[in-house]
Amino acid sequence: MTNREVINIRFNQDHSCFACAMETGIRIYNVEPLVEKLHLDKDEVGSIGLVEMLRRTNLLAIVGGGTTPKFAENTVLVWDDCRKKFIIELTFPGTVLGVRLHMEKIIVVLATRIYVYSFPDNPAKLFEFDTIENLSGLCDTSWNSDCPILVFPGRVRGSLQLVDLSIASEAISSAPVTISAHQNDIACLAVNQQGTLVATASKKGTLIRVFEISLKSQSSKPVVELRRGADPATLYCINFSADSSYLAASSDKGTVHVFALRDTTLNRRSKFSKMGKVGLLGPYVESQWGLASFTVPVECACICAFVSPSSVIAICVDGTFHKYVFTPEGNCNRESYDVYLDVCDDEEYGH
Repeated sequence: MTNREVINIRFNQDHSCFACAMETGIRIYNVEPLVEKLHLDKDEVGSIGLVEMLRRTNLLAIVGGGTTPKFAENTVLVWDDCRKKFIIELTFPGTVLGVRLHMEKIIVVLATRIYVYSFPDNPAKLFEFDTIENLSGLCDTSWNSDCPILVFPGRVRGSLQLVDLSIASEAISSAPVTISAHQNDIACLAVNQQGTLVATASKKGTLIRVFEISLKSQSSKPVVELRRGADPATLYCINFSADSSYLAASSDKGTVHVFALRDTTLNRRSKFSKMGKVGLLGPYVESQWGLASFTVPVECACICAFVSPSSVIAICVDGTFHKYVFTPEGNCNRESYDVYLDVCDDEEYGH
């Protein structure tokens, strides 16, 4: 039996596609309708640990991984699917743990350092940043903004650094904005498309904190604190809706939570807060709980995103695809379920 194990999943920047790094190579899928767009076999690329799309273009960044890799784990290769060949190869002093593609930048994450290169013509290193140990390869970028922002863990536990990606070199770099987000190490982070909001969760996984950010004024301020649950959990993914009205988060508890950001009165509150019994419970009752949620397989890593203002999808490494529709009142109903590894392919890719 063929090993179809999915090692890593990533959405493209507008969540219209997702890419699977697999023991058997690479698969790219369109979300609506759910069809396979690209399939690179193990014979071509070996087993793959990371794959990153650039919107819906013909360019993919990949890193070897899994049990039978063809490429080293310290090398990033860029595949041009129009030319059917690799056009860029970048080698680093350690294992590559994360890659992000921007229209003019490629960002590479190592355990304690992040590199930013020009992209795609004749890539040259623009700058690099030291981080606290970042074995999950955490970083994110805003792509649909006049001021593209790079967000990653800072050098102090629980802190974030924000950098203006529009700058051309370290020589003209503005001082990065630092946010003290949590007492524990950051486990998950996201920036909205506009580059105005950042969401973070720590390794404890009970709270998600949202901050308003501005690199122009070198400032940040907390906006809201959202409670995923009372028990510790590992968060897999956080994503904003396109207009930042909502936020979704998935964890190893097998639940995808949806929170309101624009109208936070839609979020549920603790019963204690309604009774006015704050006392020793403190911030616990002041946090806001999700307005809606749905379940996916427990302890199965998954990513989640909004595909419309009122619908959320979850893509799981077990090969399942879940789509739910929610209402501002908190109702949440399944609209579709599929096994994406079994769906038919589509010859058109990059359109």
